[in-house]
Formats: sequence, C-alpha cells, structure tokens
Amino acid sequence: VGEKMAGSKTRVQSEFPGASAYRDRHDVRRWRYRVKGFAAELGRDYGSPEFRRRYEAALQRKKPDAGARMKHGSLNWLIVSWYRSPGFRGLAGQTRQVYRNIVERLREAHGDKMVAKLRRGHISRLVAAKADTPAAANRLASLLKLLLDHAVEEELRDDNPAAGFKKFATEGDGFHTWTEAEIARFEAAYPIGTTARLAFTLMLYTGAARVDACAMGWHNLSDGRIAYRRRKTLRTTGILVDIPVHPSLAAVLREAPRDRPTFLETRQRRARSPDGLGNMMRDWCDAIGLPQCTSHGLRKACATRLAEAGCSSPEIAAITGHASLKMVEHYTRAANRKLLASSAMARLCEGPASASSGEPIPAVRQGEA
Repeated sequence: VGEKMAGSKTRVQSEFPGASAYRDRHDVRRWRYRVKGFAAELGRDYGSPEFRRRYEAALQRKKPDAGARMKHGSLNWLIVSWYRSPGFRGLAGQTRQVYRNIVERLREAHGDKMVAKLRRGHISRLVAAKADTPAAANRLASLLKLLLDHAVEEELRDDNPAAGFKKFATEGDGFHTWTEAEIARFEAAYPIGTTARLAFTLMLYTGAARVDACAMGWHNLSDGRIAYRRRKTLRTTGILVDIPVHPSLAAVLREAPRDRPTFLETRQRRARSPDGLGNMMRDWCDAIGLPQCTSHGLRKACATRLAEAGCSSPEIAAITGHASLKMVEHYTRAANRKLLASSAMARLCEGPASASSGEPIPAVRQGEA
C-alpha cells in the first residue's frame, strides 16, 4: 500500500480513497474515512472484511445522502441507484471496490450528464481514450454495459448503447505465470518455516486466490484434505473446493503455528488482508529479482502444472474452483499447446515418413536453427 506521511496522519493512496490512519489516545493506530466534513470510523485492521464493510457503508452514507439533490436520470443518479441494486450488492467485496474505483472517476467527469442523451459515439470516445491501456479500456466498456443495463431496468432508456463493443486486443496473457526456474528460486531463497514460504506454497499447491489463502487455517483441514469455499463466488455459485493436501504443502504446514485461526495471521495476531498479502509477495519477489512474479501468477502456475501433467479442464477446475471451463482453458492455453505439439511430433516421428529413412532425426543444436 502506497502511503504518504503528513505529520502524525497517513493518507492512503490506494483502493480506499478518503481513508487515513491516526493514533487514538491509547496510541493505537486506527483508520478513518473523511471527505469534506464527513467522517466515519473504519477500525484498526486495514483491508480486513470488517474494514471493507465499514468503508462501503461510509460511501453509501456519503454519496446517497446527496441523492435527493441529484437530478433524476443523471449519471450521478444512475450510479447511486446501481450501488443500491441487488446486482451490485451481490458482487464480492473486492470486485465491488474495483468497480467503484472505475465508476467514481467516470462520475467525477460526467456525473451531471443525462443518461438518456448518451449515444454510442459517446461510449466509443470514452473507451477509446484508454486505448493506450487496452485492458483498462476493456474493463471500462464492460462496466459501462453493466451500468447501462441498470439504466434500462430503471426505464431511463430503452436500449444499451454500450452493448456489443468489440474488445481491444491485449498483449500477453494477463498476469505472468511462474516458471519452474522461478519457483525453484523462490523456494531456495525462503526456507520452510518462513511466512514467505508458507504463503507461496499455500497458493501454489491449492491454486487459491489471495483472498482465500488469507482465510485458510487448520479448520480447513481434515483427513488429509483441505476444503474451502471461494470468496469470489460465495454469493453466486458457492463452489466448494475439496482437494487432497499435496506432500509439498504438507511438509510446509507441519512447521506452521497451530495456535492461530489462520495460517497467514500477522505477528499482531490479526487476520492478514488480501492486499497486505499481495504487497508482501511483491516485496519478497522483488528482493530476489523476480519483479514479474505475483500472487495471482501462482494460481496460474498451479493450473499450468496440472495441464502439463495431462489433467482435463474439469479436473483442473476441481482444484482451482473455477466455475467456467473457458477460464481454465485461458489459464492453460500455453500448456495445452505444448502437450498437443509434443503429441503431434511423436506421431510424426512414428509415421511412415520417419520409418522409411531408417535414421534417427538429429537434434538441432543451439544456433543451427
């Protein structure tokens, strides 16, 4: 979390605009939401579920209270209405916050404009303004579609001008997938018994996202298996992930403290937040020269290893907890192509053309290709 010191207070430059830290009369560090005279207490555990709940409640009190002064049918009015809708409230906490960050910037720039007057050209220009960052442009287009779907539901308009936008092509394949060499390098730098190794192994051998890894503890283990429900889909599919504990994870867990509710609890005996874990992983990776590696990359590495071992998409989804096989195939596309290429070349080598020569195919040396 990027922080900017100002006297005795700390202003957070992150996903919680308006949140700042202060010391109470007992010298305990606490967090407060304060914007233009409005203030609300957020508690002591930055990024925790309770912190997020209080932050969202503060935003709801601050923003909707001004709703009476908003013109019905304006983008301001629509956004406030969307925040109150079952569709928005049904999203996972982190997803809601990511959406808010994007929508609030849109609201600051265009909040007073009338939704009924929006045309497809307006949407195109808003999205095209982010063409230099294609992933961000695609996210904005998707969010505008959700927002204007709500406008149709509220009868502010009869159509959705953001529907059917063709996505920008993006380079790469999202978060970097850890290679076997990078995995070995991390394990060599952080031995069993360290928090770094525990967090790394927990995510690599379960395929769990940060938010799920932070909540895991001994209560999730039984009869050599680890079971949990993914927080991201808890309000929708509620998928239960129930997998055997891998021997490498078992070896690390044997050294984990047994007197803590969760495996990754902080030294102050508090639950570690997903953002906090992400920041710690960033520090651990940077310290050993792995700037491209992230927590989410471990989830992809888990799926890739399973694919390279010949597991089917449903088998991989049973480990990672994905509800959509399409997303599993997205994670494992490169691994599947590698397997298919190996299989295809093996068949070619065994075919009539290879057999007729009577000589083995020589290996290509480096520099000869």
